[in-house]
Amino acid sequence: MNECPMNGYRMVEGKKLRYGYTTGTCAAAAAKAAAAVVLTGDVEAARSVEILTPQGSRLVLTPEDIRRDQSGASCGVRKDAGDDPDITDGIVVRAEVKKNRASRIIIRGGPGVGRVTKPGLDPPVGAAAINRTPLRMIRENLQGICEKYAYQGGLTVTISIPGGEALAQRTFNPKLGIMGGLSILGTSGVVEPKSDDGFIGAIRAELSVLRAGGKRKALITPGNYGKDFLSAWGGIVDHTPVTCSNYIGETLDIAVEFGFEHLLLVGHIGKLIKLATGNFNTHSKYGDPRLEIFAAYAGLEGAPRGLIQDILDSATTEQVLALLGGGKFWEGVKRRILTRIQEQLDHRSGGKIKTGAVLFSTTRGLLGSTTGGAALLEQWEGL
Repeated sequence: MNECPMNGYRMVEGKKLRYGYTTGTCAAAAAKAAAAVVLTGDVEAARSVEILTPQGSRLVLTPEDIRRDQSGASCGVRKDAGDDPDITDGIVVRAEVKKNRASRIIIRGGPGVGRVTKPGLDPPVGAAAINRTPLRMIRENLQGICEKYAYQGGLTVTISIPGGEALAQRTFNPKLGIMGGLSILGTSGVVEPKSDDGFIGAIRAELSVLRAGGKRKALITPGNYGKDFLSAWGGIVDHTPVTCSNYIGETLDIAVEFGFEHLLLVGHIGKLIKLATGNFNTHSKYGDPRLEIFAAYAGLEGAPRGLIQDILDSATTEQVLALLGGGKFWEGVKRRILTRIQEQLDHRSGGKIKTGAVLFSTTRGLLGSTTGGAALLEQWEGL
């Protein structure tokens, strides 16, 4: 597998798949372009804009619908999700930029951008649903354009998404407590192509290489959260994990097909808890039973009705963990989750491979291991 974001594609088993870019990148590019018009007075300054993404790729984007008046300027950047299209593919993220007297950069959410109403998300309650990485991208690009044109005053940028409020009703935003629009997201700035066939092909290629090299055990994690946890945890050393994204079931099937003897899955509880109901493709489009699983198991442990309702009203699994605390309800719920995940892994693999899972949280760190996971960890270096 050869990743080549600078050229806008990655090769997977000879198939060229296009990269895309996030709503956060669109917002930063639109803000930079509109600011260039404000500071130069020339709409031509916004015809093309270059963005350096947090991942390190340089993207050249073309803003559209550039407008300028006496108060400021605005323009839009259309999102291209590449070969990983989602509901936001093709939307226009707009930025309106004006000078201010505050001598600083102020970033606001406008029409079509949601507002956070529940705790537990990246932005605080009451703030626009613009995550920290896009906020940093917008701020850094505006600072750069100010330096380029020797402007020392302040700028106010308002990010909006035409049609965002209606489109958000088809997402999980309302359930998460993000009301009135879509979210401005992205941790890397680019969208890696993850079409089913292409991404599963990449998993197959990685596992094939490992098995051909004589490996009998596979370490699997859904994505960057898992990789970061493994790096910080230190429970497993000198073993590079295979990224499976949402395709946990397919990854397990391929490992069985290739004759691996052991598979250890390490992931955030918000992802892996879905396995308890047999959801082996954990993409939200196939359902999101996380809160219902927590609520059902808490009820079985004797949790009061009010706590169960609070769980169902939560925005994230991290918030549920805070509600359960470290007491008797949590220990029982955790035991049930781990037991059920192990049962589902064993059922899917048909007993043809020894499996286990390790669950963690971003706030608590290591939460626990299934019985199979604990056994694999104890023997890992000797397998």
